[in-house]
Order: sequence, then structure tokens, then C-alpha cells
Amino acid sequence: MTKYPHLLAPLDLGFTTLKNRVLMGSMHTGLEETKDWNRVAEFYAERARGDVGLMVTGGMAPNKEGGVFPGAAGLFSDEDIANHKIVTDRVHAADGKIAMQILHAGRYAYSPNCVAPSAVKSPISPFPPTELDEDGIEKQISDIVTAAARAQQAGYDGVEVMGSEGYFLNQFLVTHTNKRTDKWGGSYENRMRLPLDVVRRVREAVGPEFIIIYRLSMIDLIPNGSTFDEVIILAKEIEKAGATIINTGIGWHEARIPTIATSVPRRAFTWVTEKLMGEVTIPVITSNRINTPEVAEAVLSDGCADMVSMARPFLADPHFVAKAAAGTPERIAPCIACNQACLDHTFGGKLSSCLVNPQACHETELVLEPTSSAKSIAIVGAGPAGLSTALALDTRGHTVTVFDQASEIGGQLNMAKQVPGKEEFHGFVDWYRAEVAASNITLKLETRADAEMLAAFDEVIVATGVLPRDPDIPGQDRANVVSYIDVLRNNAKVGKSVAVVGAGGIGFDVSEYLVTDDSPTEDLDEWLEEWGVTDPAKHRGGLVPTGPNPDAPARKVYLLQRKSEKLGKRLGKTTGWIHRAALKLKQVEMIGGVNYEKIDDSGLHITFGEARENPTCLEVDTVILCAGQVSNRSLADDLIALGKTPHVIGGADVAAELDAKRAINQGTRLAATI
Repeated sequence: MTKYPHLLAPLDLGFTTLKNRVLMGSMHTGLEETKDWNRVAEFYAERARGDVGLMVTGGMAPNKEGGVFPGAAGLFSDEDIANHKIVTDRVHAADGKIAMQILHAGRYAYSPNCVAPSAVKSPISPFPPTELDEDGIEKQISDIVTAAARAQQAGYDGVEVMGSEGYFLNQFLVTHTNKRTDKWGGSYENRMRLPLDVVRRVREAVGPEFIIIYRLSMIDLIPNGSTFDEVIILAKEIEKAGATIINTGIGWHEARIPTIATSVPRRAFTWVTEKLMGEVTIPVITSNRINTPEVAEAVLSDGCADMVSMARPFLADPHFVAKAAAGTPERIAPCIACNQACLDHTFGGKLSSCLVNPQACHETELVLEPTSSAKSIAIVGAGPAGLSTALALDTRGHTVTVFDQASEIGGQLNMAKQVPGKEEFHGFVDWYRAEVAASNITLKLETRADAEMLAAFDEVIVATGVLPRDPDIPGQDRANVVSYIDVLRNNAKVGKSVAVVGAGGIGFDVSEYLVTDDSPTEDLDEWLEEWGVTDPAKHRGGLVPTGPNPDAPARKVYLLQRKSEKLGKRLGKTTGWIHRAALKLKQVEMIGGVNYEKIDDSGLHITFGEARENPTCLEVDTVILCAGQVSNRSLADDLIALGKTPHVIGGADVAAELDAKRAINQGTRLAATI
């Protein structure tokens, strides 16, 4: 008897049956642009082997002007069809099903050739779009239909027509971007004409036995977005036009509401999809922040949808479904929704991967093959760098011993999980614990390993992490000064007014910790109110007219940095704005370009600029030092003195911002070579 009867139930679409209710949602990984089709095929095939019910590719452009960036992949020729057939053949050989997403970016296209219903520039692109005339609109429809027909020729089981997230079809639907007065604008009947024509003509081109998913924006989260009455009207007409399934889209890319970051509550928007249930007869998929089989099962059993879409969880663990079906959910590598190696890479023009699983999108070149010569290997440090390396080495057949002076595994993750909005890190540590328990790794906690103790091992890997950087501020040894470690690990007492010295990632985390009593990530209603999100049936686009309404801050916090640049400039590309906005909502004062002069009974004394002008005293109860880190590599130096050649990874190698993404990747790649 499975714990997930709804999740693992087949879904009969009439002409074909999906093996379960799990969709691997579309992600633009950049793999197709590499033109290494074996690599693309292996990425999808590995997920098919993990028993996902249906996959959707990253968005394929229907034409040059519709690509998300110049050179974006699409099906433009017979050669493209042949290349994509390599992918579909590999997926089908693994008993999987795969649909190709057709994505026309419209005004979101990062190109001077972008087109849109009206010449309204996007706030997230430097290029103003060209307003399409009648012939131009016909060309876009025709090109989308041609892309669908080519997908069918390439062996795909279906297509997903991207009609949400503020892309081209979505742009026609709302007056925010559609200012037309012809038959494609004005009334809602006119504004929805384009997506309906697209779906109708795609169905005519591909015939009845081909999956057509329409990605419909359930809540736009922008001014002048769709009402929910309009969403229902569109959904019903999309069904009549020939769609097989309706998939949920949440928020436009330009929306100032977080939708998939780790601080967003799990299943935060399934209530929106639930409002559509019963309005159409075709299956409805829900999405966003569903990352465990327990959450997915609850969503389905609650009647919020017929199927769940999970995207990034399949970067973290391609065998998500198979492990759930096997009754070992604790061994599913968790998506922590950090965005660091997936979306940050995508929007930075890099190949996507996963912080938790660096093999994602690197299946053909980061291979953990069984070793032909097993070694005894010591790893010092049971943080993410050391643990990931240990698990990879154990997989290959080496004999691994992990030492750590702490009483529990996890290293710096145990501080991160204390931060409001980072509750997913609890699951990350739990997963490491389950994996170590299921391995042959010997774990020695509360053990301070020294060079002599390690000398007998064939290889030694130093993953001892970092130490706080000394900011050298006169008075920093006073009782009213503590470090971020004291606060996040030792629960040090902190006053009602605080100065945080250092505005890197840790400074932002500590500030969030200080101003928050109860994490809104743990309370959906509170989170929706904090960000000003409401039922789109009440207010157009799902935005509260009066805006966000956060709880009062728990403390008065000043967040400071020496650099004169904007605070948080170097945070994650897709999440930095969220951290800045969250602290602004909590009235945190962010001050850059400061010199730290001294700390005394009055508080923290600062000046500004090279000339040390405008002396100011911040009258605070507590000063918290978050002034960066330095590598803790004394053990490595001791080993070198003994004639050993240790491998140094993670923060012990490079201390920058406690970069778990780099540390885990570095350790896994090292393990593949030993």
C-alpha cells in the first residue's frame, strides 16, 4: 500500500495514459544551446528512468524574434527535428513521455527584434518591442503551429503552449501590455483571440492523439492583470479549442512578488488552481513550491488539482518519483529553492545545474564510476562540502571516514536553517543524515582530527570551512558586541536596536533573523498579507490595492557595509531583490560607504567616505559582526608540514560568502577523480 495513492495514480488522457500524476515542469537549462544532443538526451532520459509521468522541455522558440535571447534553441529545420529525435528516442527507450514547450517571449525577448501586441517596453529588458501588424500576428501564429508540427515529427508526445509568466500570449490578454483597438485588443473577447487561435490551429495541425498543454496564468501579480472571471473564461475556451491539459502559471517575470524562492511557503499558490477545478473537464495541473511527495500528495488529495508540476526538484533528484514509490522519501535529495545554480545560472547566461546535485545537466561529464582501486580516505568537516564528497566517494566504492568536532552534521547549514525563510535547510541536513546512515561511511563526531591522526589514510580531504573575519574595530571586544555565530548558533542575547556590520549574504540573513518573530514562510496567510497578495477574484491580478502589509519588525536594525555600492548588489541574481525588499518592508536601514570608527557605551560610531566625514553614532544596544570570513586551513598546513598532500575544498579553500554551491560541486568533482 503506497503512502501516495493520489500522486502515483495513472492519469488517462483518452488516447494515452500517464503513469502517475507528476509533471516535470519546463526549465530552461541551456542544454539545447550546447548542441550536444547526447547530453540533452541523457538529462531527460535520467528523469524518465526515475519514473516521472510526463516531462516538459525548456522553452523552444517558434521563430527568431520569439526567442528569449539571440540564438535560443528551436525547431527551425529538418536538422533540428533529427537532433530532437535523439532526445525523444532516448526518453521513450526509458519508458518516459516528453512534451516540448513552445515559448514565444514577446517583449521579454532579450533582442532588439522583439515583438509584442503594443510597443510597451518591459521593465526587465532594455529593448522596446515592435508592435505587430495583422501580417505580423499571422506570422507568429503560423510559426507556433509549425513548431508544434515539427515537435510531433521529432517524436514528442505533446507540446506545451506557453501562455503565462508574462510571455507573448499572456501579453495579449491584459490591458497592461495590450493597448490595441483592433480585433486583437479592447474587449476581453478580442484580447484572448490570439491564444485561442493558437491552440485551435495547433490542434488542427497535430490531430486528436497528441498532448496539448496550455500554460495559463492563474494569477498575474501585476497591476491591471487578469481577473479570475477572465481566467475561467479563457480556460473554458482553451478547452473548447482543443487543449488536453491546463497547466498553472503563477506571476509575470516582472512581478514584485516572490513566487518560487525558498522564502515562499510550500504549495503557496495551489489555492488559486483549486478555484479552477470543476470549471473545466480536462485535467488541471498546479505548480510552484511543491518539493516533497508528502506536499504533492496533500495537494492532490485536497482536490487542488489533477496533477502536480515540479521542476527544480528534478534537478535535485531525477529519481524523485521512483524513491517515493519505493517508500524511501527521506532519500530524495531536496530542492531547497535557493535558485543559485538553476535560475541564477539561466538568467546569467550559464548552463543550469543544482546546488544540491551538481550532476544535474552534467550527466555525461560528471560521472561517479566504480573505482578500480579502493582507497582509505579521511574527510575532515561534516558540512555540505565534506558530506557531498564523502557520499560521492562512498558511491564509487572507497572507504570513507568523516571527522567533525561538532556534535551534529551539517556545518554552516545548521546556522542557515535558523534564518526565517530558509526552513528548507532543515530538510537538507535531514537528507544528508539519511544518506550517511544508508552508506558505508564511518562518521566520527565530537572528534578533533589532527595531522598525526590522519597520516595513515591514503588520502585526506580538508573541508574545515571558515572562520569569521576580524573587522578590527576598536571596542569590538565589549560585551555589547557578538558575532553572527553567537547569534545563529548559540542564541546570544540581542537588544532591541542593532547594528549589523557587513552586508553580504550573512548580514542579510542575520538582519532577517533579527526583525522576524514568526517566519511568514511557515504561515501562508501571513505571507500573502506581508507581500500584498490576494484572491484574483477580489482584485485584478491578485494584488492588494493598498500593497504589502508586513508585521512590525521585532527590532530596529541598521545594516552596514564599507563599500559605497548598493547593499545586496552581489546577492543572487534572481533572489537578491527579494532579500532587499523583505528588509525594506521591515524598515531595516541600509547604509553603505561607512568607516567603523569605534564601539562604546553609546553604540557604533561611523564616518563616511575616504575623508571620514559626517561622524555619526548609531545608538544601538548590540553590534553584530558579519564582516566576512577567512579560510580555516590550519589543518591543511599541518598536513603539508608532515609531507602529506591534502585536498582542500569548500570554505577552507575559498572563503567567499560560504558558497555551498561551489563547495558541493568542487567536492563532488574531486570525488570523481580519486
